[in-house]
Amino acid sequence: MRFPTFFSFAVRFARAACCALAVPFVAFAQSRPAPEALWYIRNDTAAISDFIAHAAQISAIAPQVYGMDSTGAIRGGMDPRIVATARANGVKLVPLVANNGFSVSIMHEILTTPAARRTALRELARLCRTEKVDGIQLDFENIYIRDRDAFTAFTREAVDSVHGAGCQLSAAVVPRTDDDRGVQPYHQWMYDYWRGPYDYKALADTLDFISYMTYAQHTGSSTPGPVAGYAWMVASLNYALAAGVPPSKISLGLASYSDYWTSTYNWRDGARPRARDITYPTLMAIIEKAGATPRWDKRQRAWLAMWEDHGVFEHAWIEDVRAFMDKLGLVRTHGLRGYSVWLLGTEDPRIWKKVGPAAR
Repeated sequence: MRFPTFFSFAVRFARAACCALAVPFVAFAQSRPAPEALWYIRNDTAAISDFIAHAAQISAIAPQVYGMDSTGAIRGGMDPRIVATARANGVKLVPLVANNGFSVSIMHEILTTPAARRTALRELARLCRTEKVDGIQLDFENIYIRDRDAFTAFTREAVDSVHGAGCQLSAAVVPRTDDDRGVQPYHQWMYDYWRGPYDYKALADTLDFISYMTYAQHTGSSTPGPVAGYAWMVASLNYALAAGVPPSKISLGLASYSDYWTSTYNWRDGARPRARDITYPTLMAIIEKAGATPRWDKRQRAWLAMWEDHGVFEHAWIEDVRAFMDKLGLVRTHGLRGYSVWLLGTEDPRIWKKVGPAAR
């Protein structure tokens, strides 16, 4: 693979990572079988090319392409190139089914209306049979905490339905470090709608596994901070393990994308700070143009860069090969099932030289 023009710049701050990673990776590769490597993908030509190039290093591919509406109906479709590549290379095909727009009202309707619930269960089984996939992953997010038990009960019914159709069923779940809602409205909102609604132990007991989404610690609606700080990831993982989730049921969420905060303005919303998920190559080109030098944060195990633009600072938290491999080490340390990476096509290309062949 040819690297973009920023590659020589990236090497300046990543040389230490290459040396530090060599020995741990050898031990990881030799001491036990490779973990299951699940990568998320969209119907995007660049990402599909990435999949074609690296299919041998991917155990399961999870296209984010299906949505469920308030009646329980599922709509969407996988790009034929994803399907063909998966089948030609023995990669498991595990599409995501999300509540449309991560709508809390849609999720409530599905969980509490008998007709919508029945339709949803039939639709999941139909998707398995008609698309001949290996599994389905529920990506139900923004669930009101009062619907927590209803979501757990729905999942149990969905397992019976999907297993009966011949597929595995897993779920992507938002992590938390504890059950403290906090005192700030933002923290309470995050707990009540995003982090709190999952009974990890009950879900793991019935599902084939959970993808524990230990990324998006900070987002476009939060203050600047790491995509997936190492200490936060460890605390989140420890919480799930302490709750009784077996390590064999956890696929640890890893971020391959980075985040970039800048100031924005439009006539409707006015001026405000905003962040966006960004690919590693794109962000490194921006940093090089700004003349900034990223520094390694030892606690967060990620790179941070800040620079001025017309007197206003911009921030970037960077997930590169060193950050990725440090966090992948948690899979080995805890004997987890594997890892789930968001998002194919956003990664530092050097990751592929480190992860090795995928488990099959």
